[in-house]
Amino acid sequence: MQYRYLFLLVLGILVPSLATVGLVQDRPVDIHAAWVLALIGDTFWSTQWQWPPAGQLALLAVGLAVAVWLYRLLLCPLKISRTLHDVGYHPLAGYSRKDVANDVRRRRRRGELPPVYPNGWFRVMDSSQLRPSQVVGVTVLGEKLAVFRSGSGAVSVLDAYCTHLGADLSMGGKVVGDCLQCPFHGWMFRGEDGKCMRIPYTEKVPDFARVKSWPCLERNGCIYIWYHCDGVEPTWTPPVIDEIENGEWTCRGSTEHLINSHIEEVPENAADVAHLNYLHAPIVAAGVNLSNIYSPSWEFAKHIWQASWQPETAPDAHISVMLTQHMMYIFGRHIPIADIKATARQVGPGIVFLFLESGFGSFMLVQSITPVEPLLQRLTHSIYTGRWTPTFLAKFLLWGESIQVERDIMIWNNKCYVPRPLLVREDSSIGRHRRWYSQFYSENSPRFKVQRNSLDW
Repeated sequence: MQYRYLFLLVLGILVPSLATVGLVQDRPVDIHAAWVLALIGDTFWSTQWQWPPAGQLALLAVGLAVAVWLYRLLLCPLKISRTLHDVGYHPLAGYSRKDVANDVRRRRRRGELPPVYPNGWFRVMDSSQLRPSQVVGVTVLGEKLAVFRSGSGAVSVLDAYCTHLGADLSMGGKVVGDCLQCPFHGWMFRGEDGKCMRIPYTEKVPDFARVKSWPCLERNGCIYIWYHCDGVEPTWTPPVIDEIENGEWTCRGSTEHLINSHIEEVPENAADVAHLNYLHAPIVAAGVNLSNIYSPSWEFAKHIWQASWQPETAPDAHISVMLTQHMMYIFGRHIPIADIKATARQVGPGIVFLFLESGFGSFMLVQSITPVEPLLQRLTHSIYTGRWTPTFLAKFLLWGESIQVERDIMIWNNKCYVPRPLLVREDSSIGRHRRWYSQFYSENSPRFKVQRNSLDW
């Protein structure tokens, strides 16, 4: 950001002004004056050094601490990362959070689940996480994959395990041109199609020597892969967000949560408009503990939501739209400056672009939900806004969003899936959403399987 360096320059000038030091002729001289003396002659260097009083040193230390805090608050992007046991469960005396999370995962009634991996595009990582000539291992859709970027910048995704003897290509593998070289025997696999191009100790490479190559694309600051249980080629692609692609909007923060649920539970939230004015009505300051957020102590303020959900028609039948109007009330009075108009476009089973318009400016939240394994999802949010929008505003908005998401996680992590729910007329959009989402399943889509004699996966 252009103004980051200006901010640092201002701090460099102002912060030292908080303290003065005895440098010249036993008299307090402002640090700026000392800098001038250093530039104009040798008097400064020949002057006897004297330590400033302890109070002035303490004041300088406080000034530096405040400067660092302001820099991080105002200019550094927000980063929140929650593991599976960090959020989503009520603590139990005598048990660690991890023990509680694992116990709930083993014993929770799951219900009659839909297929666990829908067909579509899924985010595997941010573009910024993959440097040229770098390979990174990721686990998505129950598979270990090797994601690498060639020296020219092209991204490829291969199955991580070498077809020769099963070495992990992402653990010590080397990017050579547009190929990934196995760290075990040096076999080289082309990123475009996974074909083995060279075996160091033989002249003839078998035509059938290859690893699976996944269709992938890099767009809107993310790297996506295409999954289809029957191997069908992509029938649509995520749209290009021009403001992100051309750099007009920049990323001001991101959050990541691991969720113990079926993937469909997350996007279904958009169609469940009734829960907004209950679960998400208490102000974000109330936190995420469901035992506390409904306390009368928080009733002086609340969020009010108006929302609707609709699927789009062909050729955009893989897209649905949620329109939301947010309002804030404190002591019964409407606070117009907190109004937010949101348009959320769900693209396929795992990508959402949420455009926000507010009195503070316009923002874009890019959400992705990617299965790690059958009932473990990685949910990410990245916030983008114009270059001259103050970062702290975007960070505050993203922080508030993360609080609301973590309330949902408290529900998702502990609920069972109800295939035939009892719905009232006002819940009709939930049934329509399930019919819309079913287009991403095929006859051969994998389903959750568990041994009858075990509580483990």
